[in-house]
Amino acid sequence: MKKIVFFDIDGTLLDHEKKLPSSTKKAIQTLKENGVFVAIATGRAPFMFTSLKKELDIDSYVSFNGQYVVFENEPIYKNPLNQSELKRFLQDTTAKDHPLIFMNELTMKSTTHFHPYIETSMGSLLFPHPEEDKNFYVNKEIYQSLLFCEEGEEKFYFENFPEFDFIRWHPYSVDVLPKGGSKAEGIKQMIDRLGFDLKDVYAFGDGLNDLEMLKAVGTGVAMGNGVPEAKALANLVTTDVSEDGIWNGLKELKLI
Repeated sequence: MKKIVFFDIDGTLLDHEKKLPSSTKKAIQTLKENGVFVAIATGRAPFMFTSLKKELDIDSYVSFNGQYVVFENEPIYKNPLNQSELKRFLQDTTAKDHPLIFMNELTMKSTTHFHPYIETSMGSLLFPHPEEDKNFYVNKEIYQSLLFCEEGEEKFYFENFPEFDFIRWHPYSVDVLPKGGSKAEGIKQMIDRLGFDLKDVYAFGDGLNDLEMLKAVGTGVAMGNGVPEAKALANLVTTDVSEDGIWNGLKELKLI
């Protein structure tokens, strides 16, 4: 029976230095040789993992935490943020001096020329501070926004924007998604398209944005470096990403 494995990127495929361990690259190649379908499931935008897709020769992915799904280089599902709600959101974040980044599949723009929270958060992903364009969201499909504020300050938005979901990924930054949007929903769109059985679907992840995914698939694997919530939900906990976590996990599952 054909199987598929979805991999998160940060802290899963890429180690703590944002490098691809050689054992992980070898594991992915072996998986493919064994006839297993391989896909990415990430909070990142497609333009943020172009070189990784190329290096691993992967052309199917769930991006923006499930809002933009591509199968063999063809988009098969899009779930953008509501335009009028985004406009209202921008008004409130501007009033509170909380900058935003707007993202589509091709690029990202910031609502401010420079902010230290943006510099620090994006720097942790090895990306520069985006250019300023407050109106970038107008008449475009925006699949994810990033809100920059300190922990606890997002509570106001939770309460006032029920059409959005908020997931913190950095001490200074929160993902903003359409309500109910998740990697799990994106995966469902892809496996429905491919006709896979849920029991033949595997996923590896480490973060808070992986919880629905780990719970939804047939077999969820948490990285040794994962958050406690991910480990609690997973069917299997493998070793740290920098200690051959992917290789060891796939070996234990007898997929390689």
